Amino acid sequence: MSMPAWNAAWREGALAELAARDWDLIVIGGGISGAGILREAARRGWTCLLLEQRDFAWGTSSRSSKMVHGGLRYIAKGQLKLTRDSVCERQRLLQEAPGLVEPLSFVMAHYRGQFPGPKVFGGLLALYDALAGKRNHLYYPLQELRYLAPGLKQDGLLGGTRFFDALTDDARLVMRVLGEARGDGGEALNGTKVVELLRDNGRVVGLLAEDRESGRSFNFRSRVVAQATGAWSDRLQGESGREHIRPLRGSHLLLPAWRLPVAHAFSFMHGADRRPVFVFPWEGATVVGTTDLDHCEPLDQEARISSEELEYLLAACVQQFPAAAITAGDVLSTWAGVRPVVSDGGAGRKPSDETREHALWLEPGCVTLAGGKLTTFRLLALEVLRACAGMLGRALEDQGAATFRPCTPAPMPSLSPAQQRRLVGRHGRELSGLLALLDEVGSERVAGSDTLWVELAWAAQSELVLHLDDLLLRRTRLGLLLAGGARAELPRIRALCQARLGWDDERWDSEERDYLELWRCCYSLPAK
Repeated sequence: MSMPAWNAAWREGALAELAARDWDLIVIGGGISGAGILREAARRGWTCLLLEQRDFAWGTSSRSSKMVHGGLRYIAKGQLKLTRDSVCERQRLLQEAPGLVEPLSFVMAHYRGQFPGPKVFGGLLALYDALAGKRNHLYYPLQELRYLAPGLKQDGLLGGTRFFDALTDDARLVMRVLGEARGDGGEALNGTKVVELLRDNGRVVGLLAEDRESGRSFNFRSRVVAQATGAWSDRLQGESGREHIRPLRGSHLLLPAWRLPVAHAFSFMHGADRRPVFVFPWEGATVVGTTDLDHCEPLDQEARISSEELEYLLAACVQQFPAAAITAGDVLSTWAGVRPVVSDGGAGRKPSDETREHALWLEPGCVTLAGGKLTTFRLLALEVLRACAGMLGRALEDQGAATFRPCTPAPMPSLSPAQQRRLVGRHGRELSGLLALLDEVGSERVAGSDTLWVELAWAAQSELVLHLDDLLLRRTRLGLLLAGGARAELPRIRALCQARLGWDDERWDSEERDYLELWRCCYSLPAK
């Protein structure tokens, strides 16, 4: 096994080479928003570079609720344009990225005396469907619902309404979009922290960045800079009027599917505060989420679930699925993400009452995207690029081109149709490289999950993995899906990936210790 082409020596040389170039656009932030901006700039022939301080999708974009949804609850807030944009983009993603973005049925159970009742909710869905352009919901009376959703709380149950949205692996969605950008000439590098913006006569002309792996600093020149740093948007911006980012934490539980088997996503109002909570199937497990509260911890620390959030989500399980008797001992893993919600600082406003609208903050040579949603990342990217194009003296139109180019994969006789669909969705135009490893690694799944060992091998040698948590929490989701953060599989993962990563024994041992400690602190149950 040869050393990876992107080892430490390559990385330092690549940084120096990238810093020596003149760029039309540098994007700061490697989440879904930054990836979308890079993708749209690259397709237009702009010389463009993305820099991410930690890992691609390290922040909110690997810790979301995994839903590509039209924002049904935004209708009740009167945000019809946001809902319309979301349902249209959801349909685009379903059509362009099957295997990565998949339809999922949702069920809202209705109980006597509780809001929303069947008629009110049906009216909301009628408008929702009208915005999407087709009817896609159905009411089930009590007896039919019992077949559709066994295990639901029965006291006062009237029936339920089924509708459709979509689900994704959010971290793989970011990697797929970055792959499309690279295919059109864009460049992207993780582990590169932007320390400050460089200004000349009041205009941003570049930035100073630090390689977190070596500690070396580099100056980059760019005609315009786009910030898509999520909850960190305030950091390099300075004063920008009344608006600021209000970091809100959303936490989730992951349960083994056998402990709470669900074939649909179930939406219901939590008895404690009447907030919507979801229980849904994802990657062969069951997710319970989410919370919505102010995140007061330092942003550079990994977000983690609190004891209060754990009890809140367990109470939701007991409320809606009492026979399952879910307890903390059933939890496989947890994750917590920080939503970058734009706020005007209104006094006393509850987290769930904040608008989910985004904002653009402008200064000469720099555009900052604040807020935004995963589903509408393409539209946000176009809005940012229009502002950048104005600073460059260029015009920019949305010609409706697909985010993901069609992929015609090579035959995969050793894989099932479902496995083929999954790999095409997650890897797109880079799939041929992964398939070249199939003869060497085989098509075996990892510990009964949907992930193949060959996906680990491909990620280790080709997807800019800097640390073990990159591999197990974002390139794959094994650290969430397998008990103990996949501790039992680490010897075999080491045998497959260590040489591909170019790590000696000392480096692997260090990475493994750090990863297991990170998992214990931030992806397991909170300390009592």
